[in-house]
Amino acid sequence: MRKKSLITAAFTIIALFLLFIFISFNAHLLNSVTVVPEDDDQHQFSLLIGILTRADNYDRRHFLRMVYGIQPSPAAHIDVKFVFCNLTKPEQRLLVALEILRFDDVIILNCTENMNGGKTYTYFSSLPGILPRRRRQYDYVMKADDDVFIRLAPLALSLRQLPRRDLYYGFVIPCSSTNPFVEYMSGMGFVLSWDLVEWISESDIPGNDRFGPEDKLVGRWLNIGKKAKNRFSDKPGMYDYPGTNGRCSHELIPETVAVHRLKRWDQWSVVLRFFNVTKQLVL
Repeated sequence: MRKKSLITAAFTIIALFLLFIFISFNAHLLNSVTVVPEDDDQHQFSLLIGILTRADNYDRRHFLRMVYGIQPSPAAHIDVKFVFCNLTKPEQRLLVALEILRFDDVIILNCTENMNGGKTYTYFSSLPGILPRRRRQYDYVMKADDDVFIRLAPLALSLRQLPRRDLYYGFVIPCSSTNPFVEYMSGMGFVLSWDLVEWISESDIPGNDRFGPEDKLVGRWLNIGKKAKNRFSDKPGMYDYPGTNGRCSHELIPETVAVHRLKRWDQWSVVLRFFNVTKQLVL
């Protein structure tokens, strides 16, 4: 037992050391991931992107901080936050605390990590109560997966001409459809206007229908509540990585808004090279 405790302590010390080195190396890049618009014209708006992930996915969060931290946006103030349920391990409480102190880009929900057990509902319904009052009214809130690459400037340009209220934007399912009213938006990344986020937090319709395929549930809530009269499906700009998901996939294209199902580092490499993300620095 003593040997096991020593091994656990050693692992924690090593993990803390590696995390400190990683954070120190990237400290000059980011505080929290906030993208400020290059201009301040009449089209400017604010967007919160909540990336639903798990507490243990440290490497993925640090990688995404870099990916989103270097992207400018010409039309919007964009905050990127990482969203997960309650912490359950001592090392999570320590390592996540370091992230919060350094980056201030984590939202911890009062839930247990689950699949189709209400995490999406908890995310949207909690926001009006947990956001600082000065930031409470974003124009839009996005729910995104941690295996999707979002191009912030094209996303902002797509949204800035759209209504600020009663909006539901994303990639409509089924994959073959271009009608945003058919069913629901894919969980790769969809956007709701702030008034719909408030409605989710207040209405019994979503409150009594939390469990099941979560992205499909969002569409059902909106349909039952006769909400989201402004619906937009961004095809072909949003899609799954080539060859990963049948008709939801196609080749990479310049007008991309989001690429989903990036499960491996080689897939991320292909995507980031295609969009020349590191063009400012050639090594």
